Amino acid sequence: MKLGLKRDEVRVEPHNVEWEKEFLRVKQEILNSTPIQENRIEHIGSTAIKGMVAKPILDIVVGVDDINNVDKSIFQGLKKAGFLRLRVERPNEIVLAKFTDETYEEKTHFIHLVEYNKDLWKNLIFFRDYLNSDEATREQYKSLKMEFLEKQNGGIDEYTDYKEQFVKEIYAKRI
Repeated sequence: MKLGLKRDEVRVEPHNVEWEKEFLRVKQEILNSTPIQENRIEHIGSTAIKGMVAKPILDIVVGVDDINNVDKSIFQGLKKAGFLRLRVERPNEIVLAKFTDETYEEKTHFIHLVEYNKDLWKNLIFFRDYLNSDEATREQYKSLKMEFLEKQNGGIDEYTDYKEQFVKEIYAKRI
């Protein structure tokens, strides 16, 4: 299993059982290097959905008490585990990434720091669980991804925008 995508690269691979093993390995690294509790580290995104084609980047959500006041020891521990904070501006979220090497050209993992058990946390977990439990929806999502790739409509921002309405429709089922 090889993880990694270059900046603005969009590529998906068939589901790989090694993704879950890699998540468990990284989760242990996070537990060993930060004060974060085990129940606040979850595997999310397409690599956490059975049978789903996915970009070869592992997404992990980490729940904190207050996104505007994250303890410095968390950032220090995540840095020790190889994660660097990105200059990504998203509401109620801080994004960190792990890279293949010091060129910082190829990302292999993302951490999404969000407030534990608040809406964003619940939406991300719900999306994963919903798709894992509903094969028809899973197939629909897979088709949407493949449709984008066949059209080759741009980079990562366009790919994310292309899927946004589908994702929001799933989030709406949580309420």
